[in-house]
Amino acid sequence: MIEEKPRISGEMTGEGGTAVPAALYLFPVPLSDSSKIGDVLPPANAELLRGIRHFLVENVRSARRFIKRVDPSIDVNLMTFTVLDEHTRPEEVESMLEPLQNGEPMGVISEAGCPAVADPGADAVAVAQRRGLKVVPLVGPSSILMALMGSGFNGQSFAFNGYLPIEAPKRAAKLREMENRIRRERQTQIFIETPYRNNKLIAELSRSLPGQLRLCVASDITGKGERIVTRPLSQWAKANYDYGKVPTIFLLFN
Repeated sequence: MIEEKPRISGEMTGEGGTAVPAALYLFPVPLSDSSKIGDVLPPANAELLRGIRHFLVENVRSARRFIKRVDPSIDVNLMTFTVLDEHTRPEEVESMLEPLQNGEPMGVISEAGCPAVADPGADAVAVAQRRGLKVVPLVGPSSILMALMGSGFNGQSFAFNGYLPIEAPKRAAKLREMENRIRRERQTQIFIETPYRNNKLIAELSRSLPGQLRLCVASDITGKGERIVTRPLSQWAKANYDYGKVPTIFLLFN
């Protein structure tokens, strides 16, 4: 059981003079390098970034690059970055929130999209919630939700499955499970693949599943090459496409 320390009320003042109340701020990151910051993130996010000095990040280099992209005048050398990624042990996360526990605002930055959604940042949010510390999710792009919005599929019942299993028997079983949930529950099934294997996945789905099932392929969301295409698998089997090396979300529905 975690013993909650006394909370200290505090705030930091940003470079523009704006006070930032103590909380764990979840900063979304653009999904594409080609998208303009102002097109995908509100100005309020930049104002908050200027007033926070402590960050939990999935990757230090990409986090520093993101902050400079938001506002080149920010001196990232005055900030501290602690890595919170898939290799971080759960017992290490609690000490990472010490600045917040002491009354200073903190930020969480993923490599792309929304932190804590299919992202290690969820571990920091869980600790903050257990300790009764304030958590503030900020507005920004989510590839999962934006793909669902553009698919034409059921947006009231859906499941994000992450990566499909690599081993053939487990992979086949997962595909059957998703097909059954689509038919029984009318639940949209969402998943991802390593970008260089995108084309192989589409071909595999076309071979393995009934042709009347519909597949939506949502690629380079918010980027210059954005494509969101929904077709029956029978049509994907005959289509010409190339999604190699492009971040892509896959959705299946009846």
